[in-house]
Amino acid sequence: MTTTPESVKRELHSLEPSAIIELFQLHLTQAVNGVDLVYYYHAGTNELSQDLVFGGITYSAVPIEVDGFEVTTKGTLPRPSMKIANTDGAITALMLSYNPLQAEVRRIRTCKKFLDAVNFESGTNATADPTAMFNGGYESWYIDRVSAENPELVEFELIGKLDLTNLRLPGRQVVEHCPWIYKGTECGYKPGKMFNLKNQQVTNAADDQCAKNLKACELRFPKGQGVGPKDELLPFGGYPGARLQI
Repeated sequence: MTTTPESVKRELHSLEPSAIIELFQLHLTQAVNGVDLVYYYHAGTNELSQDLVFGGITYSAVPIEVDGFEVTTKGTLPRPSMKIANTDGAITALMLSYNPLQAEVRRIRTCKKFLDAVNFESGTNATADPTAMFNGGYESWYIDRVSAENPELVEFELIGKLDLTNLRLPGRQVVEHCPWIYKGTECGYKPGKMFNLKNQQVTNAADDQCAKNLKACELRFPKGQGVGPKDELLPFGGYPGARLQI
């Protein structure tokens, strides 16, 4: 088992230890064109109010709240939660693009003392060390399910490696928004009335975007213009009853 480096232990037990830094890497297991997609997140910024850099990797400043990583004495494996800001619907869009969203979440903990020099106003840091991580490396977790999703944030329930043998991947994650590509095969909408992301009718084709909700589908497929034997069905691919609030 990998152990925490002595440098980190000394820092944590010093009289005035530097702040603990928590970093997250989201590794999508669905490679795109043979290329693995990785997203790097950190809940704050550095001394320059910029994205944080550790080991030469830049971690974007995105509000993240995590909980439940601690191992209990009850014999059950932890199932942590990760809440991440859904700024401009970015996480929802990610879920719709890769449905189900299969990803490994790597959690890295280090101390401010070991960050790259570019994080500091002085531009120098003699103690920078990309190997100075708790437990000697990253923790590996996997997204098990979406436990909450709204315009403000998305919450994931994570699962550890030891639980993977019992992991049953869903055919498609249950989300409120429609996953179909607008005007694509599953959507089936032909050129007609145009609406923007607020479901307001527009005349400029550049503003024609689907809000991916049930209302947007109803506007484009009024009664009698849906699909099915009697044109009674909407091609909406989401689950209207899946709206979850925190």
